[in-house]
Amino acid sequence: MATPKDLPEDIGGFIRDLRQTAKISLRQLADKAGVSNPYLSQIERGLRKPSAEVLQQIASALRVSTPAMYLRAGLLDSEGQQGVLAAIAADPELTIAQKQSLSQIYETFRNENARSKPEAAPAEPESTPVTEEQK
Repeated sequence: MATPKDLPEDIGGFIRDLRQTAKISLRQLADKAGVSNPYLSQIERGLRKPSAEVLQQIASALRVSTPAMYLRAGLLDSEGQQGVLAAIAADPELTIAQKQSLSQIYETFRNENARSKPEAAPAEPESTPVTEEQK
């Protein structure tokens, strides 16, 4: 069984398994979810990471709960708390274009912060005694 750490990378396989269990073709799911057939194929093969909005559409087309899909994709934590991307996708006041823009900006900031995060530096002693040689 996959560990929570493995789940986000496994979303494509999870969607493929659900689709095959439902006995529907890739093309049928793409039509029901309102996404292109090639895009859905790339998601299933792990080449594309779907947005929260697309996951919501796929969940609806497969008749599974959106929170279950978000959890599998890593957009919810194990206690079911929504992440920022899930909250953006669920906001009824935003248009699809606005949701996509906000999601892209958020992901860009997170990636930027992850790249610029300094590695853990060794702890320095609070005070170092000065020796005669250093004076």
